Amino acid sequence: MPLRQDKGAPTSPAVETPLRGVRSNIVQSIRAFRVPELQDAAQTLGQHFLYANLANAQTKQEVLDLIGQQFMLSAHVGKNFDALYDGITDPLHKSGLQPGFIVVLEHIPAHARFDKEAREQLLDIFRDASDFWGDRKIPFRCFYSFL
Repeated sequence: MPLRQDKGAPTSPAVETPLRGVRSNIVQSIRAFRVPELQDAAQTLGQHFLYANLANAQTKQEVLDLIGQQFMLSAHVGKNFDALYDGITDPLHKSGLQPGFIVVLEHIPAHARFDKEAREQLLDIFRDASDFWGDRKIPFRCFYSFL
């Protein structure tokens, strides 16, 4: 007796993987993404979503303070870029297995009080953090925009 095949059974649509085509450890301009989409992607992937709106910051100190507050990091993070790096790497790593991170730095100031060098230093901190997490096989994607 031949085996019967069900031909009319509907197939479920393919589930699209959020951020497909975006490397798992990268710092890049937010460009085509919107913040709610990135937040949804983090939720779908079961990853941490860290968001900082820096529109009201004028100086390096204000940028650091806002990131520390909005990421809910310890108070020492607002001291300097090294402290920020430390706050988003080692203590989190030591606290246990991490599922991954989607980070958004929205409206990074782009003016004389927070000049190109300061912006590059800030982004370098997140590039270094991306490398730190990448070495541990943990996804860390950071998206940014300038004001």
